[in-house]
Amino acid sequence: MLSKVISLKIALQISAFFLFSQIVVAQKNVLQLLPGSEKLGYNQKTGAHRLIGSVNFTYQGNTMYCDSAHYMDKIAEVRAYGNVHITKGEINLYCDSLFYNGKTRKAKLWGNVRVRDAEYKLSTDTLEYDAKKTQGTYLHGGRIESSVSQEVLTSKIGQFHPYTRDFFCSGDVRYKKESTTMSTDTLQFNYAKQIMYFFGPTNVNKDSTQLYCERGWYALETDEAQLIQHAKIQEPGKMLSGDFLHYNPKEGQSIGKGHVYYSNSSESMAFFGDYAKESKRTQQLLLTGHALAVLYQKNDTIYIHADTLLQQNDSLGKKKYTNGFAHVRVLNKSIQSISDSLHMDHALNQLELHKKPIVWAQNAELKGKEMTIYFTDTLIEKIHIRQDASAVMELDSGKIYNQIAGKEITAFFTNNRLKRSEVSGNAQTIFFPENEEKTDTLITLKRLGMNRILASDLRIYLDSGEVTGITYFDKPDGVFYPMDKIQKEVQFIPSFNWNPSLRPKNWMEIIHE
Repeated sequence: MLSKVISLKIALQISAFFLFSQIVVAQKNVLQLLPGSEKLGYNQKTGAHRLIGSVNFTYQGNTMYCDSAHYMDKIAEVRAYGNVHITKGEINLYCDSLFYNGKTRKAKLWGNVRVRDAEYKLSTDTLEYDAKKTQGTYLHGGRIESSVSQEVLTSKIGQFHPYTRDFFCSGDVRYKKESTTMSTDTLQFNYAKQIMYFFGPTNVNKDSTQLYCERGWYALETDEAQLIQHAKIQEPGKMLSGDFLHYNPKEGQSIGKGHVYYSNSSESMAFFGDYAKESKRTQQLLLTGHALAVLYQKNDTIYIHADTLLQQNDSLGKKKYTNGFAHVRVLNKSIQSISDSLHMDHALNQLELHKKPIVWAQNAELKGKEMTIYFTDTLIEKIHIRQDASAVMELDSGKIYNQIAGKEITAFFTNNRLKRSEVSGNAQTIFFPENEEKTDTLITLKRLGMNRILASDLRIYLDSGEVTGITYFDKPDGVFYPMDKIQKEVQFIPSFNWNPSLRPKNWMEIIHE
C-alpha cells in the first residue's frame, strides 16, 4: 500500500512538472506531500488511485494544488479536478480540470484556463499542451494580457512556447497597446524581443500612422517595421506604397522597393519609381528606376521623368524644388521636353533644363544648351533659351519651316501658344510669308517665297507658327527668294534640326523608354 501511495504522489507531480520543463520520470525522485489531503483511495481492480481534499504537494521545485486527483498507473494517466493550480518558478497555471498522459507526455486543460508568468497572462477555455515540444495550444479563442502594461492580444487559435517566449496566433488576431493597434490573420509575437511577425493581411495603427502589408514584422519598442507585399504607409496627407517597405520613424526614414508610389495631397504631388528613400531629417525624397513625378495643377498635370528624381522640401514639409538627373522627360497638354537634367523651383514656378534641352510647344521646337521655363499654374509665361538658341516651326507638313536663331531667345506665350520671340546676338530668321488669294467661292493661301534676314537683335510676332510681324533694333541684312528660286543651302539656319520622333507623347511612354 505504501508503494502505491508513493506512486500516486510521483504521478501527481508529473502532471504539474510537464508544463514547464523536460520530464525525467524515475523511481528515486523525492516527492514531498504537504499537509491538506484528507482522503486517499485505491481501486485494485482498475489500478486507479484517488486523492481528495485540498491536494497539495511539491516535487523538484514544482507545486500543485487541486480538490481531487486520479492516477491510473497501468496506463500512466493523471486527472486533476477542481481549482487546479500548478507553479514552477515564475510560472503559474490555473484551470478547472486537467488530463495528462505520461506516455505521450500530452495534456489537456479545461475550464477557465489561465497561464501566468512575471508579465503575461493567457486566458482561454481549453488548452492542449505537448511537454515534448514545450508547446501549448488553444483552439477556441484566447486572450493574452500584460500585467505591467495595457497590452492585450486576442485570437481564435493560438500557441505559446514558454522557453522561446513566443506566441503564435491565427484567426481574427487583434492586438492593442496604448496608441498601437493591430489586426491580422496570422501572427508570431516574440514577447521577449517585443517583435510582431505577420503572415497575412495586416493593419497596424500607431497614433496617426497606418501601416498595411501581407507579410513582415513590427518592433513595438521602436515602431520600426518591415512590410512586404502590397505594403503601405499612410500619414496625414502622405502615403507611401510598394512591394517592400522599411519604416524607421526614430531615424525619420522610410525606404520602398518595387512599384513604389508616394503621394502628398497637401502639395498636390505624387511620385512613382522602383526605389524610394524618404528622410524627414533632410526633408528629401529620392526615387530611382522608372522615376516619375506628377504635379497636379488646376487645369492640367505636369509629368516629370528621369533616371533619378530628388524632391527637396523646406523645414515645414512644403515642396521646395525637384531635381531630375539623366534622361529627363517633361510633358503636359501644352509642352513636352527632353534634357539631361532639370531643376524645378516650386516657389518661383521655374523649370530649368540643362545640357541640350529640346522643348516642343504646338508646332514649334525650341532648342539651346540651357533653358528656363516660367509658369503661372499650368500656363507658360515665357521660355528663356541660352547659347545656340533656335526655334523651328513646322509648316506644310514638314516641307518648309519658319526658323529663328541667335545667342539667346526669349519666347513669350499666351494661353500656352507662342506669340512673340525676342532674339539677341547674331539674330537670324527664315520665314515663308503667305498671301491670300480670293475667288468668288473661296480664299486660298499662297506662299510668296522665303525671307532670310540677319540682324543683331530682333523681335518676331507669331500666330500658330506663322510670322505676323518683325521688329529690328538695327539695320537688318535680308534677302527674299521666290519659291522657285530657293536653294537648299540657304533654306535652313546653320543649327537646323527637326526631331519629331524624340517628342514625348504620354507619361506611360516616357517611363518605359
